[in-house]
Amino acid sequence: MRRAAILTATLLVALAAVAAPHAAEIQPLGEQVLLQADTVTYDQDNRIVVARGNVEISSGERVLVADEVVYDERADKVAARGNVAVLEPSGNVIFADGIELTRDLRAGFIDGFRALLADQTKIAAVSGERRDGNITEMSRGVFSACELCPTDRTRAPLWQFKAVRVIHDEQKQRIEYQDVILEFFGIPVAYTPYFSHPDPRVTRKSGFLAPEYGSSSALGQTLQIPYFFNLAPHRDFTLAPIFTTKEGVVAFGEYRERTAAGRFDVKASITQVDERNPRNVKTGDREIRGHILSQGRFDPNPTWRWGFDVNRSTDDTYLRRYDFGNFDSLTTRLYVDGFRRRNSMSANAYAFQGLRVDDDPSRTAVIPTLFDYNLISEPGRYGDTFLFDANLLLLTRDEGPASNRLSLNGGWRLPYIGRDGSVYTMTASLRGDGYIVDDVPTSSNARQAVADGGTGRILPQLALEWRYPMIRDDGSVRQTIEPIVLGVVSPYGGNPNDIPNEDSLAFQFDATNLLTASRFPGLDRVESGPRVNYGVRVGVYSDAGGYGTLLIGQSLRTQEDDTFADKTGLEDRRSDYVSHLYFVPSEFIDFTNRLRLDRDTFSIRRNEIVLSAGPRAIRVDASYVALSRELTTDELVGRQEVGVQTRLQITPFWSLAARTRQDISDDRETLSYAAALEYMDECFDFILTAARSFFRDRDIEPSSSIKVRIRLKHIG
Repeated sequence: MRRAAILTATLLVALAAVAAPHAAEIQPLGEQVLLQADTVTYDQDNRIVVARGNVEISSGERVLVADEVVYDERADKVAARGNVAVLEPSGNVIFADGIELTRDLRAGFIDGFRALLADQTKIAAVSGERRDGNITEMSRGVFSACELCPTDRTRAPLWQFKAVRVIHDEQKQRIEYQDVILEFFGIPVAYTPYFSHPDPRVTRKSGFLAPEYGSSSALGQTLQIPYFFNLAPHRDFTLAPIFTTKEGVVAFGEYRERTAAGRFDVKASITQVDERNPRNVKTGDREIRGHILSQGRFDPNPTWRWGFDVNRSTDDTYLRRYDFGNFDSLTTRLYVDGFRRRNSMSANAYAFQGLRVDDDPSRTAVIPTLFDYNLISEPGRYGDTFLFDANLLLLTRDEGPASNRLSLNGGWRLPYIGRDGSVYTMTASLRGDGYIVDDVPTSSNARQAVADGGTGRILPQLALEWRYPMIRDDGSVRQTIEPIVLGVVSPYGGNPNDIPNEDSLAFQFDATNLLTASRFPGLDRVESGPRVNYGVRVGVYSDAGGYGTLLIGQSLRTQEDDTFADKTGLEDRRSDYVSHLYFVPSEFIDFTNRLRLDRDTFSIRRNEIVLSAGPRAIRVDASYVALSRELTTDELVGRQEVGVQTRLQITPFWSLAARTRQDISDDRETLSYAAALEYMDECFDFILTAARSFFRDRDIEPSSSIKVRIRLKHIG
């Protein structure tokens, strides 16, 4: 018959008091020890408590379980044997062949020490000593974060530390080793007399991070060794210098901080290297090169937010040469945004840095003020709303055209749904733009004809949109068809030569602006004259989650508009045809196609295809771009480009990734390619990357690079 006993400290003291009047001193007041076992016996003469069978002792948040526990009151010791385990408040579990501890389980000696830490990392040792319930000192210890082989648990893990002496200080959250060897698959690969790392429970602790080794034809052999500084719970700094054999040392660091209202971070680098001329030949002088990439976002209250972006480089090619990013330009911005009900406001200041060979800093625009205000009134009795937009732009240059613009636009919008299901929206607006300009070219030869002083325009506009959405249910599939027609009436003109074009240069005609009253992204150019935009939107939706949408249409106008440059697709009375297809039949296929076809021949003017296909085990991402030109000036020639990126999960731990970009136009050149081999499991990361770039720009030559990154998880 099983006998169970639960004893509190009061009961232990009462039993001991039979033989010793001062036995009460063995248990501090207020602390409770609970003991549970199949059988408990007490030797009053020797003052020994023996518990056998499923023994469990609890002291505070610590719990000890064993087959047998002997408590010697005189020595104030607890000895446990057989399947011994101690659960710590931290979540760590200590296993042992035999253990001798003080009654509060905070100190003692351990034979056959093994520990499973809270994050599943493991420590084992021949023996260990426990002190103050906090420090465990082990003799001939082993540490690893790797899982043991399920079929042969005696096999060495993927990696492990072996040390003559191991000290685990839970209060300092640190593990220290003396005379330590790093082994991979049981084979020694490195030795050091001393090594330490944070307790695996630590998420933020100062110390070295995983290094990265590489080799580059431009920089030579490279080694980056990051060191993480845990400055406070809300701020940290990583110093990650890059050591190169050809270009010396590049000092690089990143500072991050969170505040009560937001966050900001700063990445910066600096180095001193041999100066090179545009032909990539050393001049014999030395120069300082570096960069800064910084951003901040802050939300002091639900209405307002503000932030900044500071992005600068000492020269055009530095970022690409040292592999900090492939940028064509850098933008620095300071902004304030406000949102309340249906109103919004934003104030911005911009500075730009062009990184292309033909960018002239003296002719690069600086925008000290760009202010926008937008208002939409509450709906009236018939659902109508009043609209108001205001814009203020101040733009200047050291050399070249400058302009100041104030734009005001007021409007009224009325929606209506007919009895047959037709949806109508009428919008009437009046816009006025006033400019003060300086050195604005009014002809192709800017040296001969420039405008100075004040200018402006007034543009009234009336637009009526009609939609007729139709829905059809066919079992598990729902189909939608929606023809759309937008008619716009406004006076001809509105783009005199003395009004500069600063914000509407990067224009392209596609399905995103097919059904809009004005296709220009900015305010410096307006679309004028009577015109009709029409199209049809088709959708298919499955109950299983797959769906597809297609929008196709065209624009018609009463006469040609020379505001749109040749070959933009809008220069004639009839525009090109544009379409946008989005098709997702399942989670394994995601297909997008944007197309522009010639209005007369139906030849392809622009074609963009993006495809993602395959399960997680083998995923392919492909893109194709074919275009003749996308700006309103003849700056871009036709090109065709293909990009393919694939990832193959070979095993649960091994994967292979590759990518390439190919110019398949007349030159048929490879732009870049790269491949990466990765191994990732619960305790180890290995990444090997090889890349080749054919980009050429001044001191940047086509180059090849190899990078290796190895990380032992759970050691910091």
